[in-house]
Amino acid sequence: MTPGPVLVRELGAAGRGLADVGGKGASLAAMTRAGLPVPDGFHVTTAAFAAWRASGATAVPDAAEQAVRAAYRALGMPVVAVRSSATAEDLPGLSFAGQQDTVLGVRGEDAVLAALVRCWRSLWNERAVAYRRRHGVEESAVAMAVVVQRQVAADAAGVAFSLDPVTGSRQAVLLNAAAGLGEALVGGEVAAEVVRVERGSGAVVPDRPDSLDAGQARRLAALVGRVEQLLGADVDVEWCRQGDELWLLQARPVTAVGPPAAARPDPWNDSRTGDFLWTNTNVGEAIPDVMTPVTWSMVRVFMSDAMATASIPPYVGYGRIGGRVYVNVSVMAALSRAVGVRERRYRLLTEEVFGRMPADLEIPPVRAGRLQILRGVLPMALHVLSEGRRDARHLTDYLAGHPELCERRRSEIAAVDEGPTLARLWSQVLEPEFHRISWMLSAATRTSGASFVTTRRTLQRLVGQAAANALTAGLGGAGGQLASLGLLEGLDQVERGEIDAATFARRYGHRGPHEFEISRPRPGEQPGWVEQQLAQRSGTAAGSSLRDRLAAQGLLRQQAWEQLRREHPLRARVLGRQLAVWGHISRNREGARSEVIRYFWVLRAYALRAGELSGLGDDIFFLSAEEIVRVLLGERMAPTTVPERRSAYEAYRRLPPYPGLIRGPFDPFAWAADPARRSDLFLPGPPPEPVEGPGSGISEPVRTVPEPVEGPSTSSGDGVAEPVGTVPEPVEGRLPVTVRGFPGSAGVVEGRVRVLTDADVADLLQPGEVLVTTVTNVGWTPLFPRAGAVVTDVGAPLSHAAIVARELGVPAVVGCGDATTVLHTGDRVRVDGAAGTVELLEPADAP
Repeated sequence: MTPGPVLVRELGAAGRGLADVGGKGASLAAMTRAGLPVPDGFHVTTAAFAAWRASGATAVPDAAEQAVRAAYRALGMPVVAVRSSATAEDLPGLSFAGQQDTVLGVRGEDAVLAALVRCWRSLWNERAVAYRRRHGVEESAVAMAVVVQRQVAADAAGVAFSLDPVTGSRQAVLLNAAAGLGEALVGGEVAAEVVRVERGSGAVVPDRPDSLDAGQARRLAALVGRVEQLLGADVDVEWCRQGDELWLLQARPVTAVGPPAAARPDPWNDSRTGDFLWTNTNVGEAIPDVMTPVTWSMVRVFMSDAMATASIPPYVGYGRIGGRVYVNVSVMAALSRAVGVRERRYRLLTEEVFGRMPADLEIPPVRAGRLQILRGVLPMALHVLSEGRRDARHLTDYLAGHPELCERRRSEIAAVDEGPTLARLWSQVLEPEFHRISWMLSAATRTSGASFVTTRRTLQRLVGQAAANALTAGLGGAGGQLASLGLLEGLDQVERGEIDAATFARRYGHRGPHEFEISRPRPGEQPGWVEQQLAQRSGTAAGSSLRDRLAAQGLLRQQAWEQLRREHPLRARVLGRQLAVWGHISRNREGARSEVIRYFWVLRAYALRAGELSGLGDDIFFLSAEEIVRVLLGERMAPTTVPERRSAYEAYRRLPPYPGLIRGPFDPFAWAADPARRSDLFLPGPPPEPVEGPGSGISEPVRTVPEPVEGPSTSSGDGVAEPVGTVPEPVEGRLPVTVRGFPGSAGVVEGRVRVLTDADVADLLQPGEVLVTTVTNVGWTPLFPRAGAVVTDVGAPLSHAAIVARELGVPAVVGCGDATTVLHTGDRVRVDGAAGTVELLEPADAP
């Protein structure tokens, strides 16, 4: 027997989204699932509305009546608010604010049913019909759901805006407030008290508002920031206060702002949510691009699973700044502090992953006490621990079968010929599988990163930086190759005739420089990619295959072990066991990460097929995962949605890469237009005093990166330090420059610079040139054997560039901050990987 349509849903259950519960209902469902303070209630779905229309649009049909009565009784039969929620309401391009009815103060089953019919009928009131005609909305495309919510006996209420609706400014959250339930305010019957909460400082103006105190205003502004992030748009939020408790009653995208959209092209910017410190070191390597909306919606799912304990509700440990991914250092530091790790220790333990932060750079605290943090994080931490241990036992088998599963899924997606069928495949198969492989990355890392950092620091202290790097470089090859070297191994296999290009595509074709970005093709999709890579390898020094390079590094590793055993025999035993454990963990983690990326190829196949079936084509990349499902089920997006998002995406892509460290609200467009901008650090407020550097009249620039661990030195790669030469004499036309960064991989090389900011132009790199770039990831790995040395703006000793360079024996200096702006293509430089220095010997324009 086929079940009938769902007539009533719980408030957190959106069903098919807008198609089931309308715009207001979909927003409330999302906020409820996110744990925001929303009064409880239920949805009366569009299926009940359809049954009412089919019955003559008079009384509520029997089945719907029984369902509503039962849901109201289950709620406890309180006083409720009954709110309309049309399918063309509260959308990014169309708000329909005030066009349909809301009925307050409803109590009793019969009264709820009467209010329900009133809301249904308001779909055809004069103002709603005129609004739809004005915006070109077809009558046949509109249906009505209704939200029934427990009504809060409010002391004050109003509307909060994530931006100034008159000027478009995002410097503050604006709170309109009045005493009572707020309907008189919304209806324009009373004047509002206007309260500003500055995003950067948290200052409240006026500092003693009448309707809520300063602390409540800040809490409300933080909630608005969470809704803004959740809905991915500027929002206005109806709220109320009962005593000290705040409630969110509904939320909608802001659709009418003073300046035109072109004058405010910064919608994807979580730095505006408060005074936090952000970094893109580490995450910016994996995801270096401005992300399309579909990619960000998938990345959020991945990070919520892979970084399940990296947030302190309501603060999220990651976000977007100008469309690029960043980690919230303030949240991470607060989590560490809650478990007894002081800030100084936190900075020390994370500098090899996130880089060393300037000693005088404050990490702004989050507004959460230790007890609040532990209550918010501990349940998830215990869940991760127990589930991670269980899943770790099955990890090897799961990863072994995953490539075949992904290939099968791509075939199944290609065979789907109807939108609803593809939507069901997503909800029933693809989405759960995506969660599963994302979660497996957590299971693969069962030991804290701090343990490995501590081991490395111990090795550095005992045998020096170069020998410590040689010992830890072997983690990937001791019992199996790191997955990040797969592209190189695959190309070697093709070159040796062991596999063909099709086999390469199946095994390794999911990895690339833009592997997280769903709108970008994988190497395995690009005809001729393998042949192009092999052609670029010609001219590389003989004996540079992956096997040869790993063998050479194995000799250095053996020498380092002999030194450690000779000088510290007891410590060597303990450290050897620790490194063996970390070798296993490193391979598991890299393998799981590779399979996550393989599933991103499945997600790309799904998005492409959705674009074909919906007729949206490439526009599909400018919808979120949830929106794609709604489109597949027949919903039409507002006509302005894709153009506005595409415009924002292209505007962000035209900007240079943002600083690695950002504090407080950051305007990427204002920063890019500032000729004195810093590429390593952004601080709010007036421009900083000029720093020593190129063009300042001082010979050597100040960097916000560490000095070498053992002091300035050079090395031939054997771990023996020698004195550094003096800073070169001035060269006519350019001042002498020494760029400093982290020692990434030992060795000294002199060569010409090739500045590349995109792996898509990798063919420009000539054998032996010094590759200078912003950041590298797995997709850049095929370039490393051609490079004489590697220098990056972003990075740390445990970043991709440093790890791969050590594995391959390529000298590297990472995390320089501004190497791509100080150095120019054609410059002749001396790279000292052990000292972490790059010296300009001869400028490109020298005679």
